Amino acid sequence: MSTPITDTDAMIAGMQPDLQPGEFAFVVWPDNKPWPDGTRASCVEAEGLSLIVPIDSAPQDTVAMHCITLQVHSSLEGVGLTTAVSGALARQGIPANMVAGYHHDHIYVPAAQSQDALRVLQDLQRSSKQ
Repeated sequence: MSTPITDTDAMIAGMQPDLQPGEFAFVVWPDNKPWPDGTRASCVEAEGLSLIVPIDSAPQDTVAMHCITLQVHSSLEGVGLTTAVSGALARQGIPANMVAGYHHDHIYVPAAQSQDALRVLQDLQRSSKQ
């Protein structure tokens, strides 16, 4: 198992963005309904339970999202990776919904913009290595 990285420049240089298969949606989920297979994440909010689910489990008017995983093992105490990533995407007009796992960060972007988002993140990684 790798050691988590805390240095901002090292996190960006090592992020290796990887577009994950599938389409997903952010939804509010009823408390008494079983979670769909393939649920990616959950968050309890004052307004209800939010889930990230496969698009087939979401209402039809839901925005389809793709997930880009940063392969760097970023530390939960690392500073600056989220700002660098979301800032680079924002400058290109790409919405970014950040989700941190224990080992990696995941960015959910609208499916129609996922290839552009991947290029932006690859460019950010390349520029940090110079």
